[in-house]
Amino acid sequence: MESQSLLAGLLFALFAITCSAQVNRDQRSFYERFQINWAGENIWNNEWNKEVQMQLVPSSGASIASFNSYLYGHFSARLKLVPGESSGVVTAFYLTSYGPNWDEIDFEFLGNETGQPYVLHTNLFVNGNGTKEQRIFLWFDPTFDFHTYAVVWNHQQILWLVDDIPIRVHKNREAWHPNSYPHFRPMVVAASIFEASTWATRGGRVPIKWEYAPFKATFSNFTFDACTVWNKDTAPCHTEYWKNPWEYWKYATLDWAKAGQLNWVKNSYTVYDYCTDRVRFPVEPIECSYNAV
Repeated sequence: MESQSLLAGLLFALFAITCSAQVNRDQRSFYERFQINWAGENIWNNEWNKEVQMQLVPSSGASIASFNSYLYGHFSARLKLVPGESSGVVTAFYLTSYGPNWDEIDFEFLGNETGQPYVLHTNLFVNGNGTKEQRIFLWFDPTFDFHTYAVVWNHQQILWLVDDIPIRVHKNREAWHPNSYPHFRPMVVAASIFEASTWATRGGRVPIKWEYAPFKATFSNFTFDACTVWNKDTAPCHTEYWKNPWEYWKYATLDWAKAGQLNWVKNSYTVYDYCTDRVRFPVEPIECSYNAV
């Protein structure tokens, strides 16, 4: 009986280790989870309230990235953006694999002149191709309080969510359309603030006004519920993947309520959609039809 109990304990421990290799709700401290890409002097971490503030000054912005890489998961952060005058300033929360043929899933918040609304720019890079830009206005003031921005990336689709409201979907049709969906390159989770006077505000017509510096944005509650890739081994992220919470039905498809929310956003707040840009794309890109709701 004692040997059976010992065996059962060993099997449970092995099961726990296997599961932890696949699913990781990462709740470690900031400096255990993130490395500074550049300009650590422009980053302040408050571990007590789980906030990280980044600033942009004439000498530099700031950038961080997770130590770990992930293949599929649910990634979120709460953000409070630069208030007031923010022309030419971009605050970003994104996943990226880096490298010459990288994959990337973007949230980029484009600053604007005082009194004008922020523009939320989203994009998807697959194998280095990132011509899938969409832009919307937000239905609230993102500088007044924190709001939650999330990416759910699974074997079926990618969802961009704002306060749990879908603002964009991109479905996995890789089997029919190669290089259309990120599926094998692990990505880190990154955040940054930087100057983009040449394109961010009204197509670059309104540059940054340095007299309003420093420009400060605050991130809070980085939460990753994801498959961590260890030693470049992605196999566990494809093994019985449907058991992972980010693969559940509510994220693998859009029910009528979520589809209604997405259409409300598109119909009410769209600023730009590459799918309708016939100057750049005389023929509608193939993914636009299967991503339509």
